Amino acid sequence: MSEESIEESLESLPFGVAEEDRLRALEALLFAAEEPLSLAEIERHLGPQAGLAASLRALAAQYAGRGINLVERGGRWHFQTAADLAYLLRREKEETRKLSRAAIETLAIIAYHEPVSRGEIEAIRGVQISKGTLDVLLEAAWVRPAGRRESPGRPLLYATTPAFLAHFGLSSRRDLPGIEDLKAAGLLDPIDDAMMQLALESTSEDE
Repeated sequence: MSEESIEESLESLPFGVAEEDRLRALEALLFAAEEPLSLAEIERHLGPQAGLAASLRALAAQYAGRGINLVERGGRWHFQTAADLAYLLRREKEETRKLSRAAIETLAIIAYHEPVSRGEIEAIRGVQISKGTLDVLLEAAWVRPAGRRESPGRPLLYATTPAFLAHFGLSSRRDLPGIEDLKAAGLLDPIDDAMMQLALESTSEDE
């Protein structure tokens, strides 16, 4: 069934008659959607819905433990393969290009400091970054332009995207690991450790 025909069917549903009707409508809409949907986008299809967030959480609970889960990433909801079954589909996925060290460092700085300008990224890293480094992150849809800072030169600002949160399994930036978490996972070498410590200290000073 096409997304258009599902939307037409949803418009005729007697919402408010039973929560079961609402859950089935949400399930159909999210299943047919081509991309994750925010609460506002869901209501644009279904009309104003009191208790919509609670209904989404209830639907997510119904799918917990199944092969497909309903998840919320950055305020948007979508169905995805259960994390513990991802290996079954790995061979079907196109292999993505490995990020360079410069791109990984740049992405980490943007994630922990956003919105941040190119000059601020370079100040934290201590070296200049090439235009290609940011282009790779923009093409991956993990980073987006986020306006301009009201300062001399009005530098362009960068921030992460919902696609970044979804790729790394984060509900929001509050779920980003701290330096101790990264150390415990063995993901920091001495150079990485020093750079991350500088980044976190800089964040604290900004606050």
